[in-house]
Amino acid sequence: MDSIHIYGGNFLRGETKVQGSKNAVLPILAASLLVKGTCVIKNCPRIADVYHMQNLLQELGCFVTWAGNTVTVNALHVNDNRMSGESVTRMRSSVMLLGAMLGRLGEVTMAYPGGCVIGSRPIDIHLSALRNMGVEIEEQERLFTAKAKRLQGIELKLPFPSVGATENVVLAAVTAEGTTVLEHAAKEPEIEALCGFLKAAGAEIDGVGSNKLVIHGVKELHEAKYTVPSDRIVAGTYLTAALAAGGSIFLENAPAGQLGALLAVAEEMGGCVTVNEEGVGIDVMHRLKAYPYLKTEVHPGFPTDLQSPLMAALSVAQGKSVIEENIFENRFRIVDDLQRMGAEIEVVKNKAYIDGVETLKGMHVEAEELRGGAALVVAGLAAEGRSIVRNRHFIERGYENICKDLRNLGADINIG
Repeated sequence: MDSIHIYGGNFLRGETKVQGSKNAVLPILAASLLVKGTCVIKNCPRIADVYHMQNLLQELGCFVTWAGNTVTVNALHVNDNRMSGESVTRMRSSVMLLGAMLGRLGEVTMAYPGGCVIGSRPIDIHLSALRNMGVEIEEQERLFTAKAKRLQGIELKLPFPSVGATENVVLAAVTAEGTTVLEHAAKEPEIEALCGFLKAAGAEIDGVGSNKLVIHGVKELHEAKYTVPSDRIVAGTYLTAALAAGGSIFLENAPAGQLGALLAVAEEMGGCVTVNEEGVGIDVMHRLKAYPYLKTEVHPGFPTDLQSPLMAALSVAQGKSVIEENIFENRFRIVDDLQRMGAEIEVVKNKAYIDGVETLKGMHVEAEELRGGAALVVAGLAAEGRSIVRNRHFIERGYENICKDLRNLGADINIG
C-alpha cells in the first residue's frame, strides 16, 4: 500500500547518513544537456523526481545509466526539442530544462510545468528574463515554444530572487554570446552546486554564493565529474523529528553550513546542537520551548521547505509560537491533519498561531505534497499510538528511504 505506518511516542536514538540533495541534483542533470559527451554525477539520490528527470533526458535522446548512487549521462545525441506534456507536468522542476535546451539546441517546446500544490509558482520571471536574452516565446494554452538564433549576454536584475529563474538564466548564459550580469540572483546552496558543476565542465562564472552572478559565455562545455552535496532539507527534517520526539541523534554528512537558520531555532527552543567535520548531532532531553516568531525567507533565512516539519515540532513545544509563511501561499495544508491529531493551530492569512500541546494522538492522515507529507511523519513520531500517513509517493519525491533512515534513528516506522 501507498502508506507509512508509525508507532510514535518514543525517543529517537542513533545515527544515519544524509542522502544527496534533490534540489541540487535536478538542475545539474538538466545542465548535463549542455555537454556534448558524458557527465558522471556522484551521490545522486534515488528518488522519484530524479527518475522523472531521467525519463525527460531519455526522451530528448540522452543515454542515462545508474551504478549505485552514481548517474552517468551521455548527451552526445540530443535529437528532440519537444517534451511531452505528461512528463513535464508531473514535475515542477522540469522547468529548468528550458534554459539548458535553449543553450543546447536554441529551441524547445514544452508544456507548462506542474507537480505543485503549495502555491501558484508562475514562470513569468523565467520567461521575461529569457526574452531579454534574445529568446522569442510563443505561448499557447497548455504549452509554449521558445526559440533563440543566438543567446545574448545581458545585464539583468530579477524582480525576486527566484531559484528557478536564476537557474534558467545561468543555464542559458554559460554558452551565450558575451557576458551576462545577473543581479538579485538567488543565493541558495543549490545555485552554488549548479555553478560548481558548470565550472567543472568549463563554464566561467564569478560571484558564486552572492546575489550577483557574472557569467562569461564560452563556446562549449566539456565532460565533467561532480559529487552532489548532501541534502539540507532531508537533514533538517530529521533534526525536526528529534525536536518533536526527543532523543539524541547524529546525522552523518549533514551540511551544517547550510542549516544555520534551523540550528539557531533548535538551540533557542532548548535543543543541544553539536557540529563537527562528520556531520550534525542534536540532543533533546526535555520538552522544548516554543519559538515566539518565525518567518520563512530566501536563503540564508529560514527555508520554506522546513516550515511544515518545524510546525509539527512546535505543535508539542511548551508555549505559543507564530509562523509567518512568505514564500508559498499554500504551505499550511497540513494544519487540518495536525488539528485532528490534537494540535492547537489557528491560521490567519499567511500566519499560523500555534499553542503547544502536551502530546499528539496517532491518526490516519494524508500527504498532499512532499514536505507536508514528511512533516506528518514527524508528527507521527511525536504522537502517542499508531499513525498512518497515506500517499507515500509524495514523500518519495524527495526522500530516498525515509523509513530506513528513521529506523536507523530508533523510530518504529515501516511501509504499509
